[in-house]
Amino acid sequence: MAKPVKTNVLRMLDAAKIPYETREYDVSDENYDGTLVAAKVALPAEMIYKTLVLTGDRVKYLVCVIPVEKELDLKAVARATGNKSVAMLPQKELLPLTGYLRGGCSPIGMKKAFATFLQEDASRLERISVSAGVRGCQVILTVDALIRCTGATLAPLCRE
Repeated sequence: MAKPVKTNVLRMLDAAKIPYETREYDVSDENYDGTLVAAKVALPAEMIYKTLVLTGDRVKYLVCVIPVEKELDLKAVARATGNKSVAMLPQKELLPLTGYLRGGCSPIGMKKAFATFLQEDASRLERISVSAGVRGCQVILTVDALIRCTGATLAPLCRE
């Protein structure tokens, strides 16, 4: 397989001397379901996290990083982020705001640094996989490294 393209995510990790591994997968089916991604990259689904961008009434933009198998709880996110209400960012605003397309959004290397929140379950993992900033490539790094490079706060964000 060809060497992965150096994305902003990978350049940032290299610059910070953070070790990582990448796994590429086929996206020709345009299915970005996280459980399928887990199978394609041969990792347990509980290790694969998706990046969601939201808007809040107090914190204008925020990033939530949650397990692919779980569903975001907007009330829990509002509580955890100091907002009264939050909503998903409209998809058409994702690329201009973050520099990432749907299916390739990473919490690392966005155009601007936004308040980032990581589902608290991640604290039980040693390593975590998030998008490497393009569709078809995941980056695997330690949870501590992800928290360090994103400034993420652990919080309950998902429905039980």
